Amino acid sequence: MNRKLNKICSAIKQPNLKYNAHNIILSTAIATLLASPAHGQEDAQENQVEVIQVSGIAGSLAEAARLKRFDGRIVDAIVAEDIGKLPDNNIAEALQRIAGVSISSDFGVGTSVSIRGLPQNRVEINGRSTVGDSRDGVSLEDFPSSFLKSVSVVKSPTADMIEGALGGTVSMETVRPLDLKEFTAATSLDLEYADKTENVAPIFNGSVGTNWDLGESGKFGIIAMMSYQDREIRQDEFYNRVRLYDEDAGGAGPQGGGNTPSGMYAVREQNTQDQYVEVRERTAFNVSMQWAPASGDGNVYLDLSSTERDGSQAGNSILDVGGSRVYNANSTQDANGQVDNYTLANAFTIPKTWSTFRKTKAISHALGGDWQLTNTTKVSGEISVASSESSAPASELNLRPLNHTNWNEWAAQYDPSEWVGNRNNAYDTECRGEFACRHNTDVSMFSTGDQLPSVIYSDSQTLLSPENLAIRAFYSDDDRTNNDETAVRFDIETSEVFGLDFISSLKAGVRATQNDFEFSRKRYRADNLYRQVYTDPDTANEAPYVVWMDQFEAMFPGTFQTYNHNNEFSQTGHSGQYDLDTYRTYRGDLLADAQGSFARIQQMLAGTNFATTGSLADNQVLQEGAYNNIIEDTQAVYISAGLDFDELTAIVGGRYIKTDLTAKYYNAGELTSEDVSYNDFLPSINVSYSISDETQLRFAGAKVMRRADYAQLSPAIAISNALTTGTSGSASLEPYRATQFDVSLEHYYGEGNVASFAIFHKDVKSFIKSTNVCLANSQAGVQQVTEWETICHLDAVGVDNSNLVFATQADFAGEADIDTAGFEATRIRRDAGLTGVNTARSSNGENGTVQGFEASIQQGFDFLPGFGLSANYTYSDSEQPDGNVLLNISRDTFNGQVYWENEEFQVRLAYNYRSRFLSTQEETRVATIGALALNSGTNDETSPVFDATAGNNYQDDRGQFDFSASWDVTEDITLVTNINNLTGEPIKFSTELGSVWRYHEADRRMTVGVRAKF
Repeated sequence: MNRKLNKICSAIKQPNLKYNAHNIILSTAIATLLASPAHGQEDAQENQVEVIQVSGIAGSLAEAARLKRFDGRIVDAIVAEDIGKLPDNNIAEALQRIAGVSISSDFGVGTSVSIRGLPQNRVEINGRSTVGDSRDGVSLEDFPSSFLKSVSVVKSPTADMIEGALGGTVSMETVRPLDLKEFTAATSLDLEYADKTENVAPIFNGSVGTNWDLGESGKFGIIAMMSYQDREIRQDEFYNRVRLYDEDAGGAGPQGGGNTPSGMYAVREQNTQDQYVEVRERTAFNVSMQWAPASGDGNVYLDLSSTERDGSQAGNSILDVGGSRVYNANSTQDANGQVDNYTLANAFTIPKTWSTFRKTKAISHALGGDWQLTNTTKVSGEISVASSESSAPASELNLRPLNHTNWNEWAAQYDPSEWVGNRNNAYDTECRGEFACRHNTDVSMFSTGDQLPSVIYSDSQTLLSPENLAIRAFYSDDDRTNNDETAVRFDIETSEVFGLDFISSLKAGVRATQNDFEFSRKRYRADNLYRQVYTDPDTANEAPYVVWMDQFEAMFPGTFQTYNHNNEFSQTGHSGQYDLDTYRTYRGDLLADAQGSFARIQQMLAGTNFATTGSLADNQVLQEGAYNNIIEDTQAVYISAGLDFDELTAIVGGRYIKTDLTAKYYNAGELTSEDVSYNDFLPSINVSYSISDETQLRFAGAKVMRRADYAQLSPAIAISNALTTGTSGSASLEPYRATQFDVSLEHYYGEGNVASFAIFHKDVKSFIKSTNVCLANSQAGVQQVTEWETICHLDAVGVDNSNLVFATQADFAGEADIDTAGFEATRIRRDAGLTGVNTARSSNGENGTVQGFEASIQQGFDFLPGFGLSANYTYSDSEQPDGNVLLNISRDTFNGQVYWENEEFQVRLAYNYRSRFLSTQEETRVATIGALALNSGTNDETSPVFDATAGNNYQDDRGQFDFSASWDVTEDITLVTNINNLTGEPIKFSTELGSVWRYHEADRRMTVGVRAKF
């Protein structure tokens, strides 16, 4: 131990670190630095270590290197540069600087991480669970980074760690009250500018803490932290549906001349633009109290934490559908066979307004402590409760393009006696056919390079005309998620084991938890308002009824707005004229008030067959298929030994877990439950060999497991709003189970410098796969058949079809109006009970693998004082049972940052790059596009047109720069600035054939602010 202690003391006494009595960020907890490989503590040595405080970029990087160096596991860490100052304002965005870590984002804000390509990870705070809307724990956008002193990513587990991480564990640590040397207060106020919304919003963080020496009564400390964030941000998306066609494509080439393996052409249809504006407000509090006796033999703590996320969303969507393809002499195709420069004749547009937002209240409380029973034996325990309550109201109000004149002619001749008992088909049969009630337009498309394709409507008023746009539908869902966990643990650790000197510690413990997850959805649907609503219903005076946009505005002034957002698709750029950028729709901010919008629709429908009474909540119906309640009890016991053979140390142990699960769901209207139990034994070993004082070699091996997500454990059938797709799980799903191995070589040199290289291999068993079937379900009887190509077919009434069969336009070759023919044919099948719901069923699959290597370096330059860099590269190779790569795994990932700092200034430029990766499979809009280009989405592996890659959706290569700088005006006052996505890089998605079909942009965010410490 003396040799190890000398290394530690030498490492932490480095001249380039800033010493500041007012900083409260500690170099590391003594318990960690003096730990045996099993993280033990030898109090007899405690006074020999100088506890110092560090700040600045170089100091935080050096501190992260020390945490990595003296941990017995394979770990990478990020340490706050100062109180409330992680390298990034968002935890996920900070973690992407670590080798092997990539992030997912929403509206350009980091929400979660993948570790070595696997998203099934744990997020912990001070060693205990966090909870959110799923097993992934708290969304990293919901937890303030200002509360943390460090964040570690543990890639090789030990037996004392909580099970459930397939990729790794994100371990967040907060400052402890007894760490403080004196009264400390810190505050920051930032103003964040989002360049799409052109909005400036505040971010406030504050903390205050102190402790008191109570003499014989010991020492008591308290820290209180508060964080508030308010932002308005926007997300712009454009995407198409892509299908393959075997036809003459004009200038692009003759039939069979496509640049695809089959010779077909890939054609982009159904232009869709989504633009969402969100207002997000987050308020968080954290209070930590800690007491230690005068003897210093232990401590007791109480942690109280709460986070609330509130706000609203206003979204607009434009979709054009249908139409016949018309090629011309200027039509071209790219290298992947995707056609540019052509026209969709007689398409029609559907303007929509959406509002979907997650409101969350979450708490995490814990009471615990540890006690040194003897000089060699310590016990610790904790009871914790964590809870998350989320509501996600989701509403939609969309319009229908109708020919005002023709509709009025049809309505004038409507005879209710002809349609007794069959009113719904009146519009379909007469108005849609004989009177051509749909308002059509021609859509011309062409593109240049990687820019957004040009979209030109022959009718320039298509998206603006109040006369030819009618109220089509109003939907409103109320999703509720409650997730609760109660956990109790007890641990004992000793450094005296039968007098065996090579056993530096022996640790054992137990942990029991109870989880209760419940999800419910209530839904209101007012659909087909343009063709199913009648005044004076079931009387001789019955008449069709439609409300046009201008009529609705006359009833409710100010409810519609013409939109033309600033900076729309400014990152991607345009190929030419783009007619989707100006449109008139129902106001999104009004739709966010679902009750208010329902009241308007209710008033509009008074006196019709769609009339309702009561509030929105009174009219929402529980969707039994979406309901699931998962109750899960776990009991775990572990033992772990720290071994010390001088140059070689190890942590060896095993964890045994018993899981009892009850899944409650609705089956034929009755609440049903299924009980499942299973056991797991998870051995692990972490070995470190000191080649020299500066270089160590590590080896780690472990079995890990991850339980299926809650939604996958529900056997109920959750059907989408469109009633064409659904999902279904199984309570008997086995967990993901994996065996993993790591080898790492680390070299520490100079003042906080480190170079490392790691090889990893993970063999994942019991993959959870999704298999689609055409499910016979009663809700298929009221499906909308406008997009008839998305509705699967049954071979017999009431009998599921295990093979997906859809109508194709080839089925209607020679028809004058293919879209009308497809609509009518699908409606006839629906009325005959021969359409189903395309349902993805979760089941256990075969094995998959992830393997690769990581290389990283952290270097300060002595010949350029203040300059330094850190960089890492990860190579990952993966395969899942169907032969595809695993989701969300880039083959190449690079992170780098260069910085310069002196006593007053800090400047950093960071870069993150990910190569193309598989984002989703069986993506609806590209469902038939596969490597073989057979235009088939069948899941029948024996079929000659089966293609396992059909529906693959890839996120393309992307790199992003982030910039930050600060100026210490005084010892206690600092001015700061940050720019996220400095160069404004969009996100693009492509098909298995390699052509782009989706474009995604979010705000570039810039902050300026001031930080103060006292």
